[in-house]
Amino acid sequence: MNKRNGLLLLVFALVAVLVVLLIVAGNMAGSHTDPTNPTGGSLNSQPTNPSSPTQDSSEPTQSEPVPSTEPEPTQSQPTEPQPTETQPTEPRPTNPGDEYIGTLYTRAELEAMDTKEMGYGPGVSKDGKRPEYAVSDQQRNEKYGANFIAPDNGNIYLTFDCGYEYTATAPDGSKYRVTEKILDVLKEKNVKAVFFVTMHYCEDQPDLVQRMIDEGHVVGNHTNNHPNMPQQTIDKMVYEIMSLHEYVQEHFGYTMTLFRPPEGAYSTQSLALTQSLGYKTVHWSFAYADYNTANQMEPAKALERVTSSAHSGAIYLLHAISTTNASILGDAIDSFRAQGYHIEQFH
Repeated sequence: MNKRNGLLLLVFALVAVLVVLLIVAGNMAGSHTDPTNPTGGSLNSQPTNPSSPTQDSSEPTQSEPVPSTEPEPTQSQPTEPQPTETQPTEPRPTNPGDEYIGTLYTRAELEAMDTKEMGYGPGVSKDGKRPEYAVSDQQRNEKYGANFIAPDNGNIYLTFDCGYEYTATAPDGSKYRVTEKILDVLKEKNVKAVFFVTMHYCEDQPDLVQRMIDEGHVVGNHTNNHPNMPQQTIDKMVYEIMSLHEYVQEHFGYTMTLFRPPEGAYSTQSLALTQSLGYKTVHWSFAYADYNTANQMEPAKALERVTSSAHSGAIYLLHAISTTNASILGDAIDSFRAQGYHIEQFH
């Protein structure tokens, strides 16, 4: 072997050694071991657990949450008020006849009732007998709250109509209001009566109305304008009663419950309407011509007329403008009591 061949062999040998070193170095880099892993596996290899399914190493592992011993806070959701859905109401056609006039009767029911006007005159009684016409009218109309005579109970009831006030002249020339004198006598005799007033009277004589109330008398409704009631429409009758009713409530704090129809005129319809408005109708079983201030009956004659007609359950109609009534009232009360009657207040 010459010198040239020897050099070639040496080069080949060095190359071979270099190749071997590179291969070894590559293997060592691919098989690097984790010093914290006693199994000598790769860093990403997981120990196998024969009791659990093998996880795919490509899926991320999630640790199971540890149950907390603290109670989980409950979040109360604010409750929003639920909107109420109001369904639009369609206007329904109303029949005017279905309207109640007061509390008992509808307009149609009242319109169907008899409107024939019935008059009512003075009562006459002798020997203590109850007037037959008053008893028959009472039986026919009491279902409408009408009172033409009271029960046969040994009582007498005094009522006065006050459409306006009359100022009279005393013998000494002084002036006095007749109703005021009547109130003085009633107070002296300890008698309670009923005074039926009109709107004019309430507006013109408020002090006397207040005195009636203060001294325990009943104030009754005699309408606003004193019309013949059966000749009025339903609405006009309501106005005549309720306008005065509301006025007395507002100005005197007093609620009226008794009604006297002007002239005593009535119909089935007017009685029923009055009842539906919360009133009792009060007629009378005795009256006489005492209402003409320019033609007053002589006191002695009037006293005999009044006291001789006494009867059980009598409802007396006396006008408070009568000077004769004012002058005989005390004697009449004494006579009634002497005859064995009790003088009571009508309610």
